[in-house]
Amino acid sequence: MSGASRALFVHAHPDDESLWTGGTIASLARGGAEVSLVTCTWVRGTTRHGELVDAARELELARDPIMLGYADSFVPDSAPGASSFILAPFDEQVAALVAHIRVLKPQVLVTYDAFGMYGHPDHIHANRLTAAAADAAAVGAYHSDLGDPWQVSSLYFVTIPESIVTAIKPHLATASHLPYTGTPDAQVDLWVDVGACVGCKIRAITSHRTEIARSASMQDFGALPPGPQRLFLRSEAYQRRDLVPGGVDLI
Repeated sequence: MSGASRALFVHAHPDDESLWTGGTIASLARGGAEVSLVTCTWVRGTTRHGELVDAARELELARDPIMLGYADSFVPDSAPGASSFILAPFDEQVAALVAHIRVLKPQVLVTYDAFGMYGHPDHIHANRLTAAAADAAAVGAYHSDLGDPWQVSSLYFVTIPESIVTAIKPHLATASHLPYTGTPDAQVDLWVDVGACVGCKIRAITSHRTEIARSASMQDFGALPPGPQRLFLRSEAYQRRDLVPGGVDLI
C-alpha cells in the first residue's frame, strides 16, 4: 500500500463526507486501508443518520460512522437537547475526539481547511477541533484515562482550488452556498483523481436524500452543466501539514 493504512475523516455534517471527500474515502477503502469517519453533528435515530450510514456503505467503509452527538448549528432538532457544535465546551469536544484517535490510531486525519471551505461555522470549528485533538492525542499527560498517547503523522485539509471555483462560478446563482472563492492552486499540496470511484461517490451523495430535497446548495450542484460537475466530482484537493518529519502520504 503506497498511502496511509489507517485514516480518520472528521466531518461536521452528514453529506460532507461524500460531497467533499467521498472519492478519497472510497479509494483508500478499496486499497485496503482502515478508514473511519467521525461526524460531529446529528445523532443516531434521525433520518440523516440513517442516510449517512447508507452513504458510508456506498463508500465501502467497513464500520459505521462515529457520531459525536452535537447539534448542527442551524438545525437544533438534529440532536434534541444537545449543545450546538460550535457552542459546546471545546475541552469536552477535544477529549471526545482524542478518545477515538487513541483507539483507532490513524496515521492521518482529514478535515476541512481553516476557512471551512466556504466559511461554514461548523466546518471551521471541525478544523480547529481536529487540529487540537491531533496535538492532544500525542501528549501522555493529557487524559491518560483515554488510553495510551498516539501521534498522528499528518493532517490533510480538504479545500476547493481556485481553478475549480472558476469553472463552476458562472453557473451558480448569486445566493448559492457553494464556494465563490477558492484556494490558489499553488497552495494545494495534493490533488486526488477519484475518477475510478466517481460512481460510488455519486451514489453516496444521493444517499443523502433529505439534504438533497432541502438544500439549495445541493440543488445548485445537481444543476451544474455536465462539464463543471464532472470536474468537481472527479477531483479532490488537500493542503497537508506533517506533524512528524516526513509525515505520511494520504494516498
